[in-house]
Amino acid sequence: MRGRKRKGTTGNSSDLCELRKEKEEIQDKFSMEQQDNIFYAKRNIVDSIYSQSKLEGIAVTFPDTQEIYEGRSVAGLSVEDIVKVNNLKHGWEFLFDTVDYPLDLRYVRQLNKEIGAGIVTNAGDLRNSDVSIGGTSWKPEIPIYEKIEAEIQAIMNADLSVTERAITIMLYIMRSQMFFDGNKRTAQLAANQIMIQGGAGVLRIPVECQKEFFAKLIGYYETGDMREVKRFVYDTSIDGFVKKQTEQPEISAEMFRKAVQENGSGSKVCGLRVT
Repeated sequence: MRGRKRKGTTGNSSDLCELRKEKEEIQDKFSMEQQDNIFYAKRNIVDSIYSQSKLEGIAVTFPDTQEIYEGRSVAGLSVEDIVKVNNLKHGWEFLFDTVDYPLDLRYVRQLNKEIGAGIVTNAGDLRNSDVSIGGTSWKPEIPIYEKIEAEIQAIMNADLSVTERAITIMLYIMRSQMFFDGNKRTAQLAANQIMIQGGAGVLRIPVECQKEFFAKLIGYYETGDMREVKRFVYDTSIDGFVKKQTEQPEISAEMFRKAVQENGSGSKVCGLRVT
């Protein structure tokens, strides 16, 4: 499925009003075939899991992440941190299996359920009590199911590029703090489902950019204006590749077998001696 813009109405939240207030041109950096995008995401999955873990404050190194991903034990990490990293792996696996599903609140809830499996009792359920956020006195409201559902749908229907829709969903989920735990991890998986479905690449916030990202994210939390942090994510955190068309002669195993038969054992085929 190729990236395409969807038209529709936007919601009544301040976040969505900001989308209309000042229309910025955030276009897709990449236009990949979905199978190529999946290949790229899988090839870089350990890096994605590592950066997502660090963004959530999980005390893990890249080599630790590689070991956990490959099913090996790691000394010096808590059982909970190891489970969190494994859950990110499972979350990505679920994403790849359901990449064509139209993202909605039910899907986001399932992502959070994957993220919190075995460590959060009510993973996947919307938060029903107040929560504090480090670095700011601002507090998100207790989420109302119908309101969250409508606002997610409004973002999905808005006239945005695939990349802008993905970034917007991610920031919206982060600010809403709709779950008891794992909101940033859930938000990044949701964004990547949109990115990969539309062939727009992968969203990964580099570890070296996360301090500045957090500062801009807090600004968004406090003001409801996501434009600055959205632009920062766009400039620093979108990866993919562009295919270059090259002419190459076709090859096949049968072609080489036939050449050997025609030239005889031990003769030269294409300049090489075949024995």
